[in-house]
Amino acid sequence: MEPNNFPEENPELYEHYSFTVEKGQQPLRIDKYLMNFIENATRNKVQAAAKDGSIRVNGVPVKSNYKVKPFDEIKVLFEHPPYENLLVPEDIPIDIVYEDEHLLVVNKPAGMVVHPGHGNYSGTLINALTFHFDNLPNNSSDRPGLVHRIDKDTSGLLVVAKTENAMNHLSNQFAEKTSEREYIALVWGNVEEDEGTIEGNIGRHPKNRLQNTVFLDDDEDKGKPAVTHYKVLERFGYVTLVSCKLETGRTHQIRVHMKHIGHTLFNDERYGGEKILKGTTFTKYKQFVDNCFKVLPRQALHAKTLGFEHPETGKWMSFTTEMPEDMQQCIEKWQSYAKHQDNL
Repeated sequence: MEPNNFPEENPELYEHYSFTVEKGQQPLRIDKYLMNFIENATRNKVQAAAKDGSIRVNGVPVKSNYKVKPFDEIKVLFEHPPYENLLVPEDIPIDIVYEDEHLLVVNKPAGMVVHPGHGNYSGTLINALTFHFDNLPNNSSDRPGLVHRIDKDTSGLLVVAKTENAMNHLSNQFAEKTSEREYIALVWGNVEEDEGTIEGNIGRHPKNRLQNTVFLDDDEDKGKPAVTHYKVLERFGYVTLVSCKLETGRTHQIRVHMKHIGHTLFNDERYGGEKILKGTTFTKYKQFVDNCFKVLPRQALHAKTLGFEHPETGKWMSFTTEMPEDMQQCIEKWQSYAKHQDNL
């Protein structure tokens, strides 16, 4: 058997990724497997990492043609710490809706990542916060000031803690579901019920780590409980404008729950909403939807309202933001399209 010729063991290695292979996994080359699970990974990068001995399976370095098997423990290790641990303050403007000495409420634009992570190491809200504010308290994941987060391409309101007491108090409110969060979403299809509640554990998709999914009763030990209350605001025939109130705050919760009931968010590329999921086959209609996608080049989701008890005064505070321009324009296009259809 040919020797591996890997570099000598280096005690100063940092874990960047860790996966346990699912029990139903068919044999698959590890470079292909990792590309499904690591955002922004390329075959070349994965193969180079394997060549350097950075990819370990069950503690042993493997080559890129290693075939993964069920229950394999895969770790990707490098000599430098994960970039998200190397936080560089950056002079990025922040839209502050409210501020006192204990907390601030920020209106995040779409396209801004909340905290550094794989593939997004700068330009994040935390890079901006650490530039503008000194001594922000760390949360349980060592992220300064962060009480909760919203996805990169979701716009809207976030509360940021400026003191340890505010961090603990606000985090408890989110954990105990006493905070109030309302989102506005444009979803594919005509949502039949005027209002409803979606329940179902949310966890990583077993086949696509970049997505989350709902696990039903037979898999109830998987994922974490999630509850979303929705209400229809306006119907446009092929799409519906809905308000969603979160009882829990799971990653991608609204995106996953709405897809689960057959109403994927409009232009949500990660969950398949960037395709025409409802409507006619007319070229004119396709052109109309493409124009909507151009106006709103992201998922149609906005964190509109945020309410919580002030950690010092105990007073209830509630904030609301206007719909951002891109989402407003997209909704107006659908309003005029629906009106036109009614007149035919």
